[in-house]
Amino acid sequence: MTPQLSRSGSGALLAIAAQCLVFAATAQALPEHSRVDVTGDYRYAYHEPETASEARQHACTEALYQAISTSAAVREQTASIVDSKLFRNLVHTLASKHVTDQQIIQQSETGRTVYCKVKAVFHADEVERVLIAQTTGGTEPGLDQNRALKIVSAREEADGTLVIVYQALKRLDWLGTAYQGSLRESADVMVDFYDDQGVLVRSSRHPARKTATGDDVMNPGEVGTLRIAKPLNAKTYRVWVVK
Repeated sequence: MTPQLSRSGSGALLAIAAQCLVFAATAQALPEHSRVDVTGDYRYAYHEPETASEARQHACTEALYQAISTSAAVREQTASIVDSKLFRNLVHTLASKHVTDQQIIQQSETGRTVYCKVKAVFHADEVERVLIAQTTGGTEPGLDQNRALKIVSAREEADGTLVIVYQALKRLDWLGTAYQGSLRESADVMVDFYDDQGVLVRSSRHPARKTATGDDVMNPGEVGTLRIAKPLNAKTYRVWVVK
C-alpha cells in the first residue's frame, strides 16, 4: 500500500528530499576526494655488481613505498598492525595497483649513494578493501599465476618501462640446491612484446627475486618488482608464468 501524505507534510518532505540530494552529491564526490597527492623520498647506497641505473630504480620504488606508507589513510587503517610483513605487502599492493600519475621530482647521485623523491596520486579509498582481503585470507585478482608465483600487476610508465609486481606463493630459493623438478622454471616471470601487427618482437624470462641483483630467497606472500625496458617497436605485451 502506498502511504498518503497530507499537504501539511509536503514541506517537510521537500526539506528531506533536499537534504538527500545534498547527501547524494557529496557521496558522488567522495571518490574524487579519496584521490590524494602523496610524496616520498629514499636514499640508497649501492654496491657492485648492482649498477647505478638499477640503484636509481630501486631508490624511486622505495620512495613510492614511503609515500604510501606515511599517508594519512594508511596510518589510520594500520595503526594496530604489528605484523611488519603484512604491512609491507599491503603497501606494495597499494603502490602497484592503486597509484596513478607517478612522477620523479628530484634525483641526485653522490659517489655510490643515490637519492630519489617522487610524487603520485593515491587512491586512498582502496586501503580498507585491500587490508580486509589480506587479513581475511581473501585475494586480490592477479594477471596470472601458477603453484609458485602470482603476477599481481603490470603497468607501463611514461618512459616506456614495464613495471611488473609479483608475489611468491611458495618459498623461492635461488641457491641451486633448493629446487626439485620444474619449480625453478615455474618461478620465472615470462614477458612477451608484440608489434602493431601482433608479431612477437621479443620474449624474455626473468627469475622472481625481491631485488634484481640479490635477495635469493622469497618466502610465501613476499612481493617483488621487475622493471623492463619496452622495445621501441613494441606496441603490446603479455606477462605470464609457466603452468
